[in-house]
Amino acid sequence: MKHQHEHTDHEMIKMEVNLDDIPGEWLGHVMDQLFEAGANDVYYIPIYMKKNRPGTMLQVLCPGSRADAMMDIIFQETTTLGVRYYPLSVKRLGRQYKKVETPWGVVPVKEGLLNNEVVQQAPEYSYCKEIAKKNRIPLKRVYQEVWKGINH
Repeated sequence: MKHQHEHTDHEMIKMEVNLDDIPGEWLGHVMDQLFEAGANDVYYIPIYMKKNRPGTMLQVLCPGSRADAMMDIIFQETTTLGVRYYPLSVKRLGRQYKKVETPWGVVPVKEGLLNNEVVQQAPEYSYCKEIAKKNRIPLKRVYQEVWKGINH
């Protein structure tokens, strides 16, 4: 299984804007747009701006090749008048996937590799969520079953 945007070591761009005059409903839409356009990560940080006004800092991490597309979205979909951006070096663990059988079906588990040794494991949330919804069981129960399968 492969992510939509491959995670490899490379130079990336970090963009950020401070927003204090944008409706909260718009922020989720902006995030969706940025991910669909190729952002590796998008997040919001609560901040206080001048005159002690509460605001939100939007930060976006993306490959340099996607920077212009990200800026276009930020300018078109937010209230900002400027975007700060910086080059950013990224080091990532190698990745592989394994499949874990549960009573409700197979769940992919992402493994992070350091020097070819598994040092991180994480069940794929979207699969666990779908199983929980389809079977009307708590998400926590699905994760417990996956972890049992990982630890066998």
